[in-house]
Amino acid sequence: MVIRHGQASFGADDYDALSELGHKQAKVTGDYLRSQGWIPDRLMCGTLKRQRDTLTGFGFDGAIEEHPGFNEYDFHNILDAKFGGKAPDTVMQDRKTHFRTLRDTVLEWQKDKIDGVAETWGDFTNRVQAARDSAIQHGPKRVLVAASGGVIGQLVASTLQAPDVMMMDLNLQVKNASIHRFVFSKGRIMLTEFNATPQFDTLPDLVSYS
Repeated sequence: MVIRHGQASFGADDYDALSELGHKQAKVTGDYLRSQGWIPDRLMCGTLKRQRDTLTGFGFDGAIEEHPGFNEYDFHNILDAKFGGKAPDTVMQDRKTHFRTLRDTVLEWQKDKIDGVAETWGDFTNRVQAARDSAIQHGPKRVLVAASGGVIGQLVASTLQAPDVMMMDLNLQVKNASIHRFVFSKGRIMLTEFNATPQFDTLPDLVSYS
């Protein structure tokens, strides 16, 4: 199971910190999983604070394993490279402008049309696959991963063998603390649930996208 981190702090100096809402989302999600009898035997996340704090907020016992392959692509770096050094304040502060510009920029990044990025599209997809493979090593039954929207979009797109462009379309749909279930069997990976938030069915104010 892969769950997106709770709401981060958009527009703040430290985007990587969970907002107050993000912490609530993590707690409610962990409570929901326990109410369904779903207890993980492996806990994983990337190296980002918002991912680790979300995973901790679920409230499960066990050591947390970090794999940098679950980290989000560096959208700050990609946007700065797109604009020749620094993205305009409107792109980084206004939500609608930010996500519209980000989508178009990522599509260019996928085609290697942006110079000066710290990570290429190929590097990103390779590390996400490496993280996925690491998560299922040594035969765990239930793996719980806290990851980010772009990583989840890529995991889903690659599982469905969809074209690269679908990664971003999926990325922009992914809700905070949404649940994504994958089944691994005999070397195959299958998607069984995407972007589900049943834990918020009676708490609609906890639904957010960024």
